[in-house]
Amino acid sequence: MTTPAVDLSYIKTLYTFGAWANARLIDAASSLSPADFMRDLKSSHGSIRDTFVHILFGEWVWLERWKGHSPATMLDFKAFPTLASIRERLEAVEEDRNAFLATLTPERIAAPVSYVNRKGETFAYPLWQQLVHVVNHGSYHRGQLATLLRQVGLTPPATDFLVFFDLSEA
Repeated sequence: MTTPAVDLSYIKTLYTFGAWANARLIDAASSLSPADFMRDLKSSHGSIRDTFVHILFGEWVWLERWKGHSPATMLDFKAFPTLASIRERLEAVEEDRNAFLATLTPERIAAPVSYVNRKGETFAYPLWQQLVHVVNHGSYHRGQLATLLRQVGLTPPATDFLVFFDLSEA
């Protein structure tokens, strides 16, 4: 398989989109009762809270890997009892990630980045593949959140990539 030319501005746009979509879902969930926020809805990650924290963990752990660290443990889900606590940490991760993205060069995103997963296995992929993987991961789980929000009686906002362009100055 040949390596596509990956444009840094495209990668940055994908991450701006992801942050926008995360914020829209957090806003949509803000009217939830604590019981609905924590209720096990029998999804991949159980509750709406745990699905949001899983997205947060994915964004955080990959950024750590790109910075040369391989966290061996997950974030403590109990450390995020509210949407406000999730939003605060997610915004901090997004700020750190934006600073990281600002340092990238075409050569760096084409180069492999090694990391050790939580099972102790070592992997290496070109950075561009990892960057796109994280965006895709977030989109997948935001789709789950849309379903979970419907299960508790809310109407989730549109978080499609083209809607992002329609509603923003991207």
